Amino acid sequence: MRGGQRHTEPVDVHLILRRESAAGREVLLSRRAGQVYAAGLWHLPSGHLDGPHEDVVAALVREAWEETRVVINPDDVRGAVTVHHRSPKGSSRTGYFFEVQQWKGDPVIAEPDVCDAMEWARLDALRDGMVAYCRAGLDAYRAGARVAVHFQLPGDTIAYTPDADRLRLVPDATGRASGSRPDTAVAAFAQRAVGAIAKWTDTSWTRENSRVWRIRGAGDGTWYLKIHQNKKFHAREVTALRTWAGSLGAAAPRLVAADTELRAVVVTALRGRPMHGVVLAPEQEREAFHRIGALARRIHEASPPRPAPVGSGPAIGKADRHLEAARSHLALGDEEFVHELVRQAENLLPLEWVETHGDFQLRNILRDDTDGTVAVIDLERSEPGPAVRDLVRLSDAWADRPDLYGAFLAGYGRSLTAAEEARLVIDMALDAVSGIQFGAAHGDPELVERGHRTLARLHAEQRHNSPVEEPALPTKQSAAPCGPVELS
Repeated sequence: MRGGQRHTEPVDVHLILRRESAAGREVLLSRRAGQVYAAGLWHLPSGHLDGPHEDVVAALVREAWEETRVVINPDDVRGAVTVHHRSPKGSSRTGYFFEVQQWKGDPVIAEPDVCDAMEWARLDALRDGMVAYCRAGLDAYRAGARVAVHFQLPGDTIAYTPDADRLRLVPDATGRASGSRPDTAVAAFAQRAVGAIAKWTDTSWTRENSRVWRIRGAGDGTWYLKIHQNKKFHAREVTALRTWAGSLGAAAPRLVAADTELRAVVVTALRGRPMHGVVLAPEQEREAFHRIGALARRIHEASPPRPAPVGSGPAIGKADRHLEAARSHLALGDEEFVHELVRQAENLLPLEWVETHGDFQLRNILRDDTDGTVAVIDLERSEPGPAVRDLVRLSDAWADRPDLYGAFLAGYGRSLTAAEEARLVIDMALDAVSGIQFGAAHGDPELVERGHRTLARLHAEQRHNSPVEEPALPTKQSAAPCGPVELS
């Protein structure tokens, strides 16, 4: 190295203690008090390493106990983001922010001389009066960034202020900086569509190829900008937005602008938040699923049904390829079980085709907490198909909850035919295998876990039915009638 003083700085750890509540994703904040830096401001539970003998995970576990009395297993600590920070006075430090979703005990104020209050705060609506350094770490965490720089300038306040936001997200190994603005061409497209843009907020899922921004106009209007990962998805979403989505009114976004070359769309913002992970009282859950059933029926009746094209049964052509890719991740008996379902699929009756969403799951269904209304987003997998196509991924939400399935059918207005029930089982198994192989290949454990849950549930249902003679699958010569569900 060249001459001069070697760079040294403190290392600190920050606890993102996160829970899911009826209000949404929340994190624990504590208010600093007494003779400490940033007294009176809100911060995450945090602290310094005790010395060279202590690693950052051990320090986090220790600080969590000392400040909040919660007990954390080191195996439950997840790395969130690393922030290189410089204070307004010029001193710098490196902070390691860790997420913890499992712990023992209820948080309490364990050090009243340096903390006078604690509260749970919504992650998407952080309170005022926060330390800017802490707010930068949480904003970087929400954006999915791995590394961020937060160098404040002389004259900046210790407290966070939007007009002096010094957060800079460092692109990951793919070259993408989550939370940053889109590239120049895409940003210009959005500005042509909605006018001057005051703020960009990255709202992409923490999944490969998800690129979505919430944009706030200079006049406070709000829209979403989405870049599709391929032209097929772009064409599907644009077609859906220009056709059947309009019949849903406020229950679906409206297309503002589309650009085929950029594979980009700007759509209106909807009220509500995704139902994935939302905790509701049982009565609210049943009401929500009743509304979801009614929404599904509106999608499926957006245009007249038509006969299924020849050779358009279950996607059994992909089964062998997906099974081969997922084989090392499957449980004992899974492959044989799926092969048997594929064999049975050859005799299934063809089902009428309707408009379908294609990825109808709680992640893509919004619920408005004020009035309970629901809406659907993300139409990039929309295409005509059998109505049960939209029950494949949603079915995971009512596993072991027949009351929710009943509420959905009541809202849908009819029960499934025997042919639809048989098709649903096959499609669920094929989708589970597809999810396992894709999730394993792309580092998405949630998809893998959902696939295993689905196959285990289908196995259990088959074993439960095995002592008695199982009804034959509907063939091309017979079909069960479709009647309305009994309503109480």
